Amino acid sequence: MTPDLSSARWRTSSYSNGSNGNCVQVAHVGEVMAVRDSKNPAGPVLLLRQSGLTAFLDAVKVDQFDG
Repeated sequence: MTPDLSSARWRTSSYSNGSNGNCVQVAHVGEVMAVRDSKNPAGPVLLLRQSGLTAFLDAVKVDQFDG
């Protein structure tokens, strides 16, 4: 089941300067975290359980995806 995102409170990282529009936004919706691109708020949304988001961020922090 896809959660209703119409009332989601989207947050932008404090590390985003916002000047070029390249920002990732997240929102806590029920039991999942929603992730989207601020340049396309009506576009696709990635839905992850908290454990999935944590694993993804841990991998990013150690440059697991560089290559």
